[in-house]
Amino acid sequence: MSLFIGSGVALVTPFKEDGSVNYEKITELIEFQLKNGTDALIICGTTGEASTLTDDEQIEVIRVAVCAADKRVPVIAGAGSNHTDHGVELCVRSRAVGADGLMLVTPYYNKTTHKGLVEHYSRIAASVDLPIIVYNVPGRTGLNIKPKTAKALSEIDNIIGIKEASGNIVQVAEIIEFCGGKLDVYSGNDDYIVPVMSLGGKGVISTAANIIPQQIHEMTQSFLNGDIASAAKSQLGFLELSRALFCEVNPIPVKTALNLMGMNVGGYRQPLTSMERENEAFLRKAMENYGLI
Repeated sequence: MSLFIGSGVALVTPFKEDGSVNYEKITELIEFQLKNGTDALIICGTTGEASTLTDDEQIEVIRVAVCAADKRVPVIAGAGSNHTDHGVELCVRSRAVGADGLMLVTPYYNKTTHKGLVEHYSRIAASVDLPIIVYNVPGRTGLNIKPKTAKALSEIDNIIGIKEASGNIVQVAEIIEFCGGKLDVYSGNDDYIVPVMSLGGKGVISTAANIIPQQIHEMTQSFLNGDIASAAKSQLGFLELSRALFCEVNPIPVKTALNLMGMNVGGYRQPLTSMERENEAFLRKAMENYGLI
């Protein structure tokens, strides 16, 4: 059972001037997403700065998102941890506030082995009756989910997908090959959505969709409808914008972009900080070229 097909947005977490979470703004951002066709909301992931939220803040952000979505699209809660007990707790609490599914990043910093990954995810999966997407982003965690590990995870009943952000298209192909349809694969990189879908991927969990939700949705729908040429044209057409959105650590550029668009999502929690002047100029120019500002 797929949690979603198409475009899922990895939603930013907005902050007020005093650094507290702007819960009212979350509802506004979700309405913007749904009016523009987004197929799923991924809350408290990397783009949502979950690593600097307290547990209570994280669960409240998820609860607010669930209420705002009002069952119109699935709400997938980022609830991963590098401590298995903590991951269990976050998942149980996310389920209690109404999350439709979970996204669980691999253990970071302490990392683990193939055996440790299988045991980690097996235990968390057994603690809840929600569908789970595992999140592979070795550039941040220092740990890669290899195809053989993905295959083992696909045998766990409620692990139904993987967000693949390794940047290795061969690995994506091997995961799809090894798992034989038991694991939905979502692009975790905005610059290769169409290539992943061409191998059998179900869509994307997108940072860019924060600012261009309609375009990302339409790209995935064009592909799913068999209009590969239009999907490819869309993919190529926003590569400059994609480069600008990742010229500094995510989510610094995308929150800057939202603020340039008048969305007023606030700043960041340290150690993240404002963009370097030359990078912001590059982002602004890319947004102008794309017709966003």
